[in-house]
Amino acid sequence: MPARTVMNEGLERPGPRLWEPVMGEITVSAQRIDHLLHDPASTNVSYQEAFADLAATRRGRPVAEIEPLLRAAADKALLGFTGADLAEQAEAISTGARYELRVRVTG
Repeated sequence: MPARTVMNEGLERPGPRLWEPVMGEITVSAQRIDHLLHDPASTNVSYQEAFADLAATRRGRPVAEIEPLLRAAADKALLGFTGADLAEQAEAISTGARYELRVRVTG
């Protein structure tokens, strides 16, 4: 199931304000949760780790540079983020805004 982006209301300019987190949402099966979140028992590089690495190394870089890297990490982790989700995440990384992801885990 693709992730659904939860819109941040009341923005006066394009892009998030640094103090207002952008929030996304994704549903993940319990069997694939280690693909999203870091699990020390897993040998997989989680999407969480890839996102954190990009956030640490790509702040201030163009969204167009960050988005394909996020897509590669999402595809490797077998996560169903939409293009809009990844663009939103790339914008948060580029600007240094907080990004919160609501995760729903299914049986």
